[in-house]
Amino acid sequence: MFAADSASRSLGIELLDAGDGSASARMQVGPSMVNGHDIAHGGYLFLLADTAFACACNSHGPMTVASGAEISFVAAARLGDELTAVAEERTRYGRNGIYDVTVYRESATGREVVAEFRGRSRTIAREGDTR
Repeated sequence: MFAADSASRSLGIELLDAGDGSASARMQVGPSMVNGHDIAHGGYLFLLADTAFACACNSHGPMTVASGAEISFVAAARLGDELTAVAEERTRYGRNGIYDVTVYRESATGREVVAEFRGRSRTIAREGDTR
């Protein structure tokens, strides 16, 4: 799925790992990603988290999409920051799922959380379907 995600890939998002309800992705904040306050625009942070979420919820096989998501911005990200998003499945029930994603950057003192994202998924294709 990620190989066909031109939106994420065009921003330089790199898929680090994906499998069995989890995924991680990385992105560096570039000049076109900062807003008028000289901090990373929240939409880009959401997109990074959403990419990890999408890879995690699609790791089971059938086509799965977001049915909703929300994000809490914890700290500002700045130009040049390398951000990592780690998605973890919390539960799946029927065709639905709940996933939490933490977006962070590494610093001299360790991981600094930038955002927390919760995504809700809905499987729309059965196992083996190609659409």
